[in-house]
Amino acid sequence: MEAESEPYVRLATLRTLHRVVADLNAARSLAGTLQAVVEGAVHGLGFDAAAVSLVRPDGDLVVAAVWEVEESGVGGPAVLLGQVGPRDSWDRMLSVSDHWGTLRFLPYDRGWAVGTDVPTWTGDGPLPVYANDWHPRDFLFAPMYSAGGDLLGVLSVDRPRSGKRPGAWTREALEMFSLQASIAIGNARLRAEMQRALARLEKEQQALRASEESFRQAFEYAPSGMAITELHGAGRGQLTRVNDALCRLLGRPRATLRQQSFADLVHPEDLALLQRTSAEGGRAELRLSRRDGGYQWVCLRNSVVADAAEGPSFLLTHVEDIEDRKLHELQLAHRASHDALTGLPNGAELRTRLGRRLCSLPQAPGGAAAHGAAFAASGLSYSAHAAFEGSVPAAPSHGYGSADPALDRDVEAFVSGAVLGRAELRHAAHVHTVVPVELPEDPEPWNAGHRVPPPGDKGLAVLFCDLDGFKSINDRFGHNAGDAVLIEVARRLQQAVREGDTVARLGGDEFVVLADGIGRQEAKDLAGRLRNAIIPPMRIDNRAMRVGVSLGIGWAGCGMSIEEVLHAADERMYDEKRARGGSVRGARGERSHRRAG
Repeated sequence: MEAESEPYVRLATLRTLHRVVADLNAARSLAGTLQAVVEGAVHGLGFDAAAVSLVRPDGDLVVAAVWEVEESGVGGPAVLLGQVGPRDSWDRMLSVSDHWGTLRFLPYDRGWAVGTDVPTWTGDGPLPVYANDWHPRDFLFAPMYSAGGDLLGVLSVDRPRSGKRPGAWTREALEMFSLQASIAIGNARLRAEMQRALARLEKEQQALRASEESFRQAFEYAPSGMAITELHGAGRGQLTRVNDALCRLLGRPRATLRQQSFADLVHPEDLALLQRTSAEGGRAELRLSRRDGGYQWVCLRNSVVADAAEGPSFLLTHVEDIEDRKLHELQLAHRASHDALTGLPNGAELRTRLGRRLCSLPQAPGGAAAHGAAFAASGLSYSAHAAFEGSVPAAPSHGYGSADPALDRDVEAFVSGAVLGRAELRHAAHVHTVVPVELPEDPEPWNAGHRVPPPGDKGLAVLFCDLDGFKSINDRFGHNAGDAVLIEVARRLQQAVREGDTVARLGGDEFVVLADGIGRQEAKDLAGRLRNAIIPPMRIDNRAMRVGVSLGIGWAGCGMSIEEVLHAADERMYDEKRARGGSVRGARGERSHRRAG
């Protein structure tokens, strides 16, 4: 380098520069690249010491690599490794330096620009004799920039072996080397970032695989039913994945379920509820069809599984078996509305069923048709006078519940999915109830010609039944025998009524029969059948026991209260009891059988 005019020296320098640049690109890490930069500056460019200060993410520069031919004592570059200098101090120092192309030269006489917070070292060479001699406190910097113009770091070199300040050729070689070093450092940083990104990606993929495996196990081995439903595309709503618990619950194979949707499985009466259930956080209790044709009560709870980039991906539905709870609720409702001894509807249920057939609008002259017209003209809504809150079996042809709504029949209706809810009952049409026309003793005036009954000859009959002689059985044979008699009487009454009529136990030894759509003569015939069913002796505990019955027929009509209807039938029962010379209780509502009911 001393004789820069000699071509062979320049050629040797180019070869050396080519070799050190190759070493830069061969480094496998950022630390290896930085070390190759300082070693290349020393061995390839003719300097005794070199250091690289690398820009940190916060903008300050840290001494990341140093190299010198022979380690000097205190103050050499090796002691600077790891020290940090503020970015603004570096910028000030570079700005007052002489510009040698991209290089920056700071002569010793401008040493005041070097801040005390910038890591520097002082060379131990001789003081200069000539103007172009290298001073121990001279600084030569080669700033290194990225392709985008951002500062990557600064290469500092010291003590040229020639003892002279670098000439044009050495400066150009240092510029070329610093450019290649910038590229190598940028590539090394990119590789380091890629390696870190790959490591993060691998870690995330491992976490994702672990999460997917955890989800798969939680989904597949969950004790309750689980299903995944498509939210988009042509398969929207279709079940794409189900677990074994759901297959067992519905008795259907996995392949069959994956071809269906919840809309295909839900009970027709619950379809509207399913469609109203929201996707996110939605909850609904409804019935799903089983393979055996029955229906299973379940609770559906929805949650949307979303992708951070693409939004909602699929719907995760938890299917909980609530059959036992629903059956228990039905049993509780049955117990609340039925007599514990006989299984008949109790007084509260009797009043509920009777109230369902009555409205507050009084009966208009002209029968049911006139009453219906008057009701329509009044502007009253059905929900204002005829809505019924509660769950009962489906109403039969005469507008009431089953003739024997015992628990086992309710359970059959429950299992088959025929149990109506409150919504269905609220939408049932109200049929106005009118009292049949009182017929004359001689029917010829109104039926001699065409034998056609007049309008309004059908109504709702209320037959009040009070057992005669029951108290003596209770007193003589005990309450157990009395209970057995009541059970047998209930059974006989149920066999004697029409299908759809209601037989209820009002309390003690009193029973009430509701018969809808019946004429006055048919009501008398029904009373006769009830009497004939009760009178025959019954065998209880190997004893023949007999009771009689007093019957009163009353009629219900819109505009009447429930208590007025029951009181009218009760009074007619008392009239019959007095006419036959039977004992009459002194106070209405007194019960001769207190134990059951």
